[in-house]
Amino acid sequence: MKKAVVLGAYGFIGAACVRALQTAGYEVTAVGRSRNAAFRAFPDLSWVLEDIANCSVERWKTVFRDANVVVNASGALQDGARDDLVAIHETAVERLLEALTGTQTRLVQISAAGVSLDAPTDFFRTKARGDQLISASEIDWIVLRPVLVLGAEAYGGTALLRAVAALPVVGAKVFPNAPVQTVHLDDVASAVVQAAEGELGSRLVADLTEDGCWSFHDLTVRIRSWLGFPSWRIVVTVPESAVSLLGKGADALGWFGWRSPFRTNALVSLDNGIRGDATAWNERGGRPVKPLEETLQHLEATAQERAFARLYLLLPLAIACLAVFWGLSGLIGLVSFEAAAAVLTDRGLSSGFAKTAVSLGAVMDLALAGAVLWRPWTRLACLGMIVVSLAYLVGATVWAPSLWVDPLGPLVKVFPAMVLSMFVAMLVETR
Repeated sequence: MKKAVVLGAYGFIGAACVRALQTAGYEVTAVGRSRNAAFRAFPDLSWVLEDIANCSVERWKTVFRDANVVVNASGALQDGARDDLVAIHETAVERLLEALTGTQTRLVQISAAGVSLDAPTDFFRTKARGDQLISASEIDWIVLRPVLVLGAEAYGGTALLRAVAALPVVGAKVFPNAPVQTVHLDDVASAVVQAAEGELGSRLVADLTEDGCWSFHDLTVRIRSWLGFPSWRIVVTVPESAVSLLGKGADALGWFGWRSPFRTNALVSLDNGIRGDATAWNERGGRPVKPLEETLQHLEATAQERAFARLYLLLPLAIACLAVFWGLSGLIGLVSFEAAAAVLTDRGLSSGFAKTAVSLGAVMDLALAGAVLWRPWTRLACLGMIVVSLAYLVGATVWAPSLWVDPLGPLVKVFPAMVLSMFVAMLVETR
């Protein structure tokens, strides 16, 4: 049986490549760094759990042994707490090439349309340098460069597109003149199979793109129509300064482990347009790429799609609300320390106990506020908020039951905060 190794196999494009290669009769070995994401995506697949950015040449030689094709679908949008662009797009590629030198194994590199050494973002520049290393090598290689990829799964830019299209009542016109072309995810996976099977020859750099071109706003309007939402009553052009500020905020969150599609690299890429040239692809006999209208016909807009699109922008807002709520709760406890302690001492508890309880409560609140912003701890922090909330309710019932009938309802208001914590804990996922 033919054998394939797919790097980044639980990613948006990587997972599609795995399925397409399996359908074509390949035995697939998958590579990724997260055990949870790996076995959630393909529980029955043979997995190699490695950090691709740091994997050694000797380890790659072992992984690639007997492989007919290696598909590199790994990548990152921007430097952050979890990602180093040079390590992923250049150093890792250099090691892959060294491991494949002297073998008959074909390397299929998934790059991106528009990469160049003088591109405006480090994503495109590092990708271009990785592609340059491949094209200068002596191995059997093909580089595929898709434009904006649309698929049934919503992740990153495709999720952002759905979310912007689902804005209620008022639409946001962002980058109104930016040209965008699209490609169906299945067409990208099909291209990988063609490359693996040798149908495209060797040493090919080809963009994967439809013939038509859209402005980003027109594309958003088309996606909104596909989702089944009515046309916006009002459309507001978002100033570039506001978009830039949003990008800088998302960049900062990147160092907390969040891979937001609002980061500067994504926004600059959209502003400059996402276009490709299908000439090389067509000349080598590549299968035709679906136009946008046909792509959307192959994607079903279900109730789940509409719910996801609406919830996508609510999730970061919910996390921000939790951070502010618990942060203010802790700060107010410290600033109004004596008043907070008096709530307990007025009900007969000792001063020492009251001050200890207020101090511990304030510290716990502040710790949870910080933890919910740190991506690896978000889910655990939400569960901690629920536990601490229950502890507050039990403690108040035992030592200060009169708070239940307080006109301002301080205890009753804990329940919506608990529900919000449950909402975030259930929705936040890596993939």
